[in-house]
Amino acid sequence: MIDVDLVKALASDKRLQILDWLRDPERHFPPQRDGDLVRDGVCSLLIAEKLGVSQPTCGAHLKILNRAGLLRAKKIKQWVFYRRDEVRIAEIKESLSGDW
Repeated sequence: MIDVDLVKALASDKRLQILDWLRDPERHFPPQRDGDLVRDGVCSLLIAEKLGVSQPTCGAHLKILNRAGLLRAKKIKQWVFYRRDEVRIAEIKESLSGDW
């Protein structure tokens, strides 16, 4: 069965770029005042800035990635931080490499 949320998440160059950046957040993002880049994730504001889009546009991309299970969200104070769900990503890669 095809996971429509997953296909939608992977159908955007911007969303793929976010996933790539979050693979190594310390390399791609500056230190944050709140939240550890690796343990807690990257603040959505930093992702929007780096992506060159508005916060609402970035939020829509992050919501799609989160719904597909590719990201985990964590709220700290008034901010939401995102990091990759490596277990889910590994499961997806394994299922996509299986026999058709």
